Amino acid sequence: MSLLLSPFELNGLKLRNRVVMSPMCMHMAADDGFVTPWHHVHYGARAQGQAGLIFPETLAVAKDARIGEGDLGIWSDDHVAGLKGLVDLLHSFGAKAGAQIGHAGRNADLPGVERVAPSAIPFTEQSPVPRALDVEEIAALVKAFGQGARRALEAGFDVLELHTAHGYLLNEFLSPLANTRTDAYGGDAERRYRIVREIIDEVKQVWGDRPLFVRISSTDYVEGGNTPESFLEYGRWMKEQGVDLIDCSSGGIKMIKVHTYPNYQVPASELLRKELDIATSAVGLIQNGRQAEEILQNGRADLIFVGRQMLRDPFWVRSAADDLKEYIEIPKAYTRYGAVWLDAKVPA
Repeated sequence: MSLLLSPFELNGLKLRNRVVMSPMCMHMAADDGFVTPWHHVHYGARAQGQAGLIFPETLAVAKDARIGEGDLGIWSDDHVAGLKGLVDLLHSFGAKAGAQIGHAGRNADLPGVERVAPSAIPFTEQSPVPRALDVEEIAALVKAFGQGARRALEAGFDVLELHTAHGYLLNEFLSPLANTRTDAYGGDAERRYRIVREIIDEVKQVWGDRPLFVRISSTDYVEGGNTPESFLEYGRWMKEQGVDLIDCSSGGIKMIKVHTYPNYQVPASELLRKELDIATSAVGLIQNGRQAEEILQNGRADLIFVGRQMLRDPFWVRSAADDLKEYIEIPKAYTRYGAVWLDAKVPA
C-alpha cells in the first residue's frame, strides 16, 4: 500500500492515513464564535470522505483575536460543548480532530476592534496602524493560549496546533519585518521567539505530552525577513520544547504576489525534517495522490495537508486512491452494492 493511504502514528496519535484537512477560514460560526450545524455537515462530510485528521478553522483565543466575523472561538468555556459535539461527530466517522488556536493580531478584520501587534507597523500603507502590545498584555495573551489549550482538551481534540503563520500575531512576533521591539520580546531571533516559547510552555502545562503541532510561515518572501533557514533555529527550539510536528506553510507578513506552483512549499518541510530530525507536514497546491505520494516516498514530509482541493472534493482521499490505483475502505452506502455490508474491501 502507498504511504499516503497507510496508517500513521505519531506520539500516540493513530491516523488511518496521512491525509489531513488543513484549517481554512469558513466564517460560518454563530455570533460570538459558536459551532453551527453547518460545521457538522461541512467537516462531517470530510470525515466520511476518509480524511485521517481534520482541523476546523483557527479557534480564536480571544474575542478580538478572530481573523474575521463568523470565525470559531475557544476563548470561553461556553464554546466547549459545541466543539465537543463536532469532535464527537468526526470521531464517529473514524477521523481524528485537531484544534488550531491563534490570534489574528494586526490582521484582525472585525468592526470596532482595535488591532494589536508586537510593533506599531501596519500590514500595508493603507492598513490601520496597530497598537503595540505592552509586556503585561503579552503575559495575559500567553495565559489565553493556555486556557484555549485547556478547552481544546475538554472538547476532546486529539491534536493541538499553534498558529504562528500567515501574518497573524505570533508570525508577527517571529518576523523582523513586523517586530522592531527593543525589549525582551524583540531584537534577535531568540527574543522574537520568546512569546512562542512561553506559549508552548504554558499550553503544555494543560495539554501535557499529547500531540502538539506548530504551523509556521517558513519564509516571508521579502529581503530581511524569515527564510526556511531561520526556522532551523526556531524549529530546534520547538523540538527541544516538545513540539511533535512542524506544519510548513509560508507568507502573509507582507502584501506581495507569491509565485505558486505544485509543491512550492515542500522544500521547507524537507529541509526541517532532514536537518532537525522532526516530523513535518507539507501543504500548498498538492492536488492529487501521486503528487502526495512522491513527497512522502522521498522523505520530504510525514503528513500531507490538503486545503482547497478538499473544499472542492470532500472525498479527495478516494480520488487520491483512484489516482494511486489502490483500494480503501469507504462508507457502505457509497459502494455499488448500496447498503449491503461486504467482508472484503471494495474498489474505490
